[in-house]
Amino acid sequence: QVQLVESGGGLVQPGGSLRLSCAASGSIFSGYAMGWYRQASGEQRELVATITKGGSTNYADFVKGRFTISRDNAKTAVYLQMNTLKPEDTGVYYCNDLAMATIQGGYWGQGTQVTVSS
Repeated sequence: QVQLVESGGGLVQPGGSLRLSCAASGSIFSGYAMGWYRQASGEQRELVATITKGGSTNYADFVKGRFTISRDNAKTAVYLQMNTLKPEDTGVYYCNDLAMATIQGGYWGQGTQVTVSS
């Protein structure tokens, strides 16, 4: 059964930090790589960071040096440590398997809202 549950979002001031968590079912976690995505209001969903099974990471330019993605294979969980948050980081954050994320109408969890505002 496919299931993704994101948590850890909230309201934070600019410059603050949040740590997001994603609990993934075994089937979806067994893919090649997992990613964190975000969607601002009225915008398309965009890729933020990826991590392979082996731990190799990649980041979008707009979060490099501020965000860190990690995973715990034993817990089938993925995390996103977000530091030095900016108002433009506001949005709903989702995790997903990279392959699933490319499927039209594919499965997505409910996401977790991150709001950066003073």
